[in-house]
Formats: sequence, C-alpha cells, structure tokens
Amino acid sequence: MTAAVQTVTLAPAAHRLAALLPAIRPEQLADPTPCPDYSVAALLDHLMGLTEAFTDAAHKTAQGSQAPVATAEHLDPDWRTELPDRLAALVAAWREPEAWEGETEAGGVVMPAAVLGVVALNEIVVHGWDLARATRQRFSVDAVSAHACLDLCRGFAEHGVFGPPVEVGAGAPVFHRMLGYAGRDPRWTP
Repeated sequence: MTAAVQTVTLAPAAHRLAALLPAIRPEQLADPTPCPDYSVAALLDHLMGLTEAFTDAAHKTAQGSQAPVATAEHLDPDWRTELPDRLAALVAAWREPEAWEGETEAGGVVMPAAVLGVVALNEIVVHGWDLARATRQRFSVDAVSAHACLDLCRGFAEHGVFGPPVEVGAGAPVFHRMLGYAGRDPRWTP
C-alpha cells in the first residue's frame, strides 16, 4: 500500500453525500443529472447498489457479476434512511487497513484493493457532485480526496473508461479538473 493511499478516507465525501439527501424533494426524483441516462431517482438507485458492492469489496466478499442496471423504478422507497446507513457501512469497511491490501472485486472487475478503494471514493465524489448539481445543492471535497480522484480520473480518461473528457483548463481548481477527466462539465446546470 502506498503512502498516498494510506491517507485516503471515504468519510468526508460520504458524509457530504449523505447531507444532500434530506433536501431532495420528491418532485426532483425525475429530474436529469449530469450523469448521462440517469434521473435523480436512478442515480440514487445506482448509489444504493455501489455502496453495497464496494462494501463487499472491502470485506473481500466475492460478488461474481455486475450489478443490475440502476433505474428509477428499482429505487428502494426507504432510500433516505437506507443510503446513509450504506454509506456509513462503506466508510467503516474501508477504514480497516486490510481492506486496502491484496486484490478484490466490485461489479465483476478484479483489481488491487488499493486502487479499488480509490475507485469507491471516486464514485462517491463524482456521483455526489452529480446529485448535488441535479438538486441545486453545493458539493465539495477535501484536498486529499480531490487529488486522489484527479489522479484516478486522469488515468481512466487516458484509457477511455469515462465519456470524453471535458476541457476545463490547466488553471482550474483540482476538483473541476477531476470532474473534467470524469466527463463532467463543472458548469452543468439542470
């Protein structure tokens, strides 16, 4: 495990994401998000699934296949209480040093646990921003998380993992550059 990975924690981003949930109004569930093809409800369903998948990854519990496609119709009606609980479980699981060791898998993809832990963080950060923008709320992350996600997104963008990168300029804040590499336009509005 590298020194950079040892300083990464999912807690700040997970807490910020959870703090968005009480302000989401029922009429916003059908609204679009910066995440292509996801409404607010479908994005919440995706977050429900990914928190569980990455918690299992931290515990080295094999899942075997990709998660079902997130949909608005599949969203658990108790998402306001269930998602914060799942975020707390995710944070607790990745707080354990052994979660970052060896290999593990999420969604049928096997990779070093140290990388997958940062992928989990990135999912919370990017989709937390997606959710905040779609519901007209603010979302920010700490510098360590922003830099870890920037490095991950830059590498993934070079391999075409995300949609086309959005040019935001070299002088843009780290968080905005990370969003650009993740295929997000920091200026997106609903």
